[in-house]
Amino acid sequence: MTKNLTSLFAGILFGLGLAISQMVNPQKVIAFLDITGNWDPSLILVMFAAVAVSFVGFRLVTKQSTPLVETRFRIPDRTDIDSKLVCGAALFGIGWGMAGYCPGPAISALLSGSYEPLIFVTAMFAGFGINQRMTRT
Repeated sequence: MTKNLTSLFAGILFGLGLAISQMVNPQKVIAFLDITGNWDPSLILVMFAAVAVSFVGFRLVTKQSTPLVETRFRIPDRTDIDSKLVCGAALFGIGWGMAGYCPGPAISALLSGSYEPLIFVTAMFAGFGINQRMTRT
């Protein structure tokens, strides 16, 4: 129960941060990504804040012997760059640039009542399913 409540609180806090920072607004995101046109650099502050919070939080959390609501830490140990990582990053960037959404903000934007995030999230989950079928061994 504690794990679920902690996850719910973290998700709500994340969604509020995305909404307040306008990361759920695809026009704002596309303007941020358009560095050769009508560039809107305001989301750089959001990215710097996210990196700073993650940097400090990661350092504090990993000093603990065990997580608060889990039995062990689940820290990725792979450091190699393979074709799946590069292709996935490219697809992510292309999708983000075309639609102005990435997964977190798109899910948060579902509450806006607009149909665009619904289309994006549906396509995103279809992509998850296709990837799962293609990478099944």
